Amino acid sequence: MTTDQLPTFDPRCPMSTFPVQIGGRWTAMIIQCLDRRPCRFGELRRHLSPVSAKVLSETLQSMEADGYLVRTETAEGVSYALTDLGGSLIPLIRAARTWASEHLDD
Repeated sequence: MTTDQLPTFDPRCPMSTFPVQIGGRWTAMIIQCLDRRPCRFGELRRHLSPVSAKVLSETLQSMEADGYLVRTETAEGVSYALTDLGGSLIPLIRAARTWASEHLDD
């Protein structure tokens, strides 16, 4: 995987069964997407296709209010990037995903 690709998510393990919840249902997945690089709304929407545009927008607004990400408007559109606080959640999310992957069949 190149460093600019967004992460993949196992369809057998929806976020509703994620062992640790950070923010809303989609927050951890968004944080993982933004870990590699800033993303625009449309790219996040396409990658996280089960989430509606309304819920994604509300989640991004909530994450911005919580200090997990920053929203930047440019001539090309709006992009989102992790703050240091949001990035500090990556090790926790990775550990939880590893645990869930190892125990998914249990």
